[in-house]
Amino acid sequence: MEYLSEMLPIIIYFLLIVLLVVLIIVGIKLIFTITKVDELLDDVTEKLSSFDRLFNVINFTTDRFGVISETIISFITAKLKKLMKPKKKSKKEEDDYE
Repeated sequence: MEYLSEMLPIIIYFLLIVLLVVLIIVGIKLIFTITKVDELLDDVTEKLSSFDRLFNVINFTTDRFGVISETIISFITAKLKKLMKPKKKSKKEEDDYE
């Protein structure tokens, strides 16, 4: 029994040392993984910033097309309203109608 009470702290210390070594190895691998992810995110950000100019050009173009189409539609609508507006009848036509 005395032998077991002397061995138990040694076994626990040995397991704690093994656990500490494993945690250090996992931490180092985690640092390398985070570094690789950071490089990947920087690369993606750089590529997206190059597309940003393209998106700005597309946005500007669609805005201009919107303004042009709105102008054309308002012009056509105004002409159609003029055509559809009932003409005023002259007094002679009103008398003939009655």
